[in-house]
Amino acid sequence: MKNHLPTVLHLMCGKAGSGKSTLAHSLAQQPQTLLLVEDSWLKTLYGQQMATLQDYVHYSARLREALSEHVVQLLGHGLSVVLDFPMNTPDRRLWARQLAELAGVGHCLHFIDVSDALCKSRIKLRNEQGDHPFTLSEEAFDLLTQYFVVPTEEERLTIVRYA
Repeated sequence: MKNHLPTVLHLMCGKAGSGKSTLAHSLAQQPQTLLLVEDSWLKTLYGQQMATLQDYVHYSARLREALSEHVVQLLGHGLSVVLDFPMNTPDRRLWARQLAELAGVGHCLHFIDVSDALCKSRIKLRNEQGDHPFTLSEEAFDLLTQYFVVPTEEERLTIVRYA
């Protein structure tokens, strides 16, 4: 059966606990759409080695490098891809936009713009439920949030904002 929907690379942007994974799972319900979840890959491949933010930065970069060609191939074969990877800095968004460009497909940055208080309450609940690959302290949230950069038009991304 031919895919009548355009092939799109869906990107998630928002602070920890903003709802990126929930939205990513929802987007992945579309036909001909594959979900790739960074946290699942990192937990499986490097779980015991990830103790600090620097560890996350290192192993996340390795994972992106390993998956880049694969993502381009999936897109090239007409499968839309939802990357549940936090696209929270310009360099990560540039990487993803370049993947879409290499594959010759469109991209959509889903930017979830909610308050720190809401994010922290969701993280607290997520930690209590224990169904997320990683727990995140309030201190770790604050540290991560220092690196968050709101996407801009200059990045040449198709941005859909959720408030």
